[in-house]
Amino acid sequence: MKILILNWRDIKHPLAGGAEISTHEHAKGWVKAGHDVTLFTSSFPGAKEKEIIDGITAIRRGSHYTVHFFAFLYYLSQGKKFDMVVDEFHFIPFFTPLYVRKKKLAFIHETAEEVWFKNKTFPLNVIGFILEPFSFLFYGHIPFMTVSESTKRDLMRFRIPQQNIHVVNNGVTRISTNVRRGAYPIVMYLGRISDDKGIGDAIDAFAFVQKRHTNAELWIVGKEERKGQIQELKQKLKDLNIARSVEFFGFVTDKKKFDLLAQAWILLHPSIKEGWGLTVIEAASVGTPTVAYKTAGLSDSIQHEKTGILVSEKNPQKLALAVSVLCTNKKLYEKMSSSARVWSKQFNWGKSISQSLKLIHSLV
Repeated sequence: MKILILNWRDIKHPLAGGAEISTHEHAKGWVKAGHDVTLFTSSFPGAKEKEIIDGITAIRRGSHYTVHFFAFLYYLSQGKKFDMVVDEFHFIPFFTPLYVRKKKLAFIHETAEEVWFKNKTFPLNVIGFILEPFSFLFYGHIPFMTVSESTKRDLMRFRIPQQNIHVVNNGVTRISTNVRRGAYPIVMYLGRISDDKGIGDAIDAFAFVQKRHTNAELWIVGKEERKGQIQELKQKLKDLNIARSVEFFGFVTDKKKFDLLAQAWILLHPSIKEGWGLTVIEAASVGTPTVAYKTAGLSDSIQHEKTGILVSEKNPQKLALAVSVLCTNKKLYEKMSSSARVWSKQFNWGKSISQSLKLIHSLV
């Protein structure tokens, strides 16, 4: 089968995150199963217009803001050769029900909703927030694949029939590491450095943690969403008088990422909303529990008081309290660390890909 995936970013995009990893793993699995997969996506500085990545043909045109239009033009000229189109949602979908008459699958990690106000500027954030619910009206008869029960519930609020929604949890790529846990408390933030991911709350929470655990460190691992953001954060650290205890690692390799996760005591994940929280399971696989806000996605990937702590109130001081509990209660920490390892073992890409293959085969 020839499959066309429409997505705003690919795995090599500088701002690629968990959603792009998930898309790539599924597409790679479909290729291994004998399918021909083309990914149409946005371009970025230094990107090739066409590239083969793990057997997937990546075609890049336009930017985040124009890729939907270029995808429409591409389908008009090349659509006849495809048997199925996968339409990915990130803020807005590709509106394939308006021009694709072949089999379609909508793939969504999370609905945007309040993220519009953290990730976009006025007036785009207001316009997007108001119009997002209407975009789902075009997809009432289209099957959906999503990564969590939280997103499934959100889709149902947007009038997508329950029977059309298929939950396929993300897997996790395990990389062995011989690194041991640090001797002093290390709190780690892992992911894109952006407002919607909660980087500000992570720093504020750590400032409270440091008052009680003076030798604690905060490791920030990931790329900045916009240029100059890290410099702004460094100034904030100086204002809070914690700059000496915070280290920025930037983008790291997968091996380095797992080494850092294995050293860290706690993964801090104050995102306002997730589809799943891939980094939570990565941390769990090396026995590192997560402290996070009780939000969509994270309430699926974290078992409260078993593999981590979910904080109901979006309050950095409450996050800090949860971190301190794990830093001071060794018995509780070891129990959560062990449970996190066990929890992570039920998630693997082989299982996830098997489920997505079964789904796409059922549609043709």
